Amino acid sequence: MSPIAANLQAIRRRISEALQGDSREVQLVAVSKGQPPEALREAFAAGVRDFGESYVQEALPKIEQFAGLAAIWHFIGHVQTNKAREIARAFDWVHAVDRAKAAAALSKAREGAARPLQVCIQVNISGETSKGGVSEAEAPGLAREVASLPGLRLRGLMGMASFTDDVAAQRSQFASLARARRAVLAAGIELDTLSMGMSHDFEAALAEGATMVRIGTAIFGERTHRKAA
Repeated sequence: MSPIAANLQAIRRRISEALQGDSREVQLVAVSKGQPPEALREAFAAGVRDFGESYVQEALPKIEQFAGLAAIWHFIGHVQTNKAREIARAFDWVHAVDRAKAAAALSKAREGAARPLQVCIQVNISGETSKGGVSEAEAPGLAREVASLPGLRLRGLMGMASFTDDVAAQRSQFASLARARRAVLAAGIELDTLSMGMSHDFEAALAEGATMVRIGTAIFGERTHRKAA
């Protein structure tokens, strides 16, 4: 068994243990940014189908190499409007829509596609200025705008907790994303996804209702290279 396959086996076991018998389906996105194609192939061979990338120019060659395979590509970086066309055409999911302008650009670029682009709205649950996202209170308003756009299918909310070992703090921040989802649902807007939890905190996220976790280092180890020039 390869190291990546062994890591995946351990993560799946931890997910199962964290759910404590809950039948909720949890989607595992392997954050493959900074990883070479051969690492992605090892993960694919071990059953991974969802891959997360943050940089368009780094991701496009990987997506091309995996053409014809049943891989699902998640854009998890900041959406720049000048990159919206490439993102909308190459990816299946976008996790970090945090403003109407970006959503409109993705919508325009996806028009005429056979399938809509699956979209999550980013909510800034940590309150850190270094992170993007709308406030918890702003989530229903942006959700209403995104849900009305052609070519997009609003699936849920995404959030990143602050980097801390304090599990209570992690859970408090993830709980705010779950609360935001309830507010969006109460406004009559359908959502089925809570994308939250990474290598250091996914168990806390699962305890607060995560349906999708984004895990990189715990699968692949440290990134082997940085953002492509």
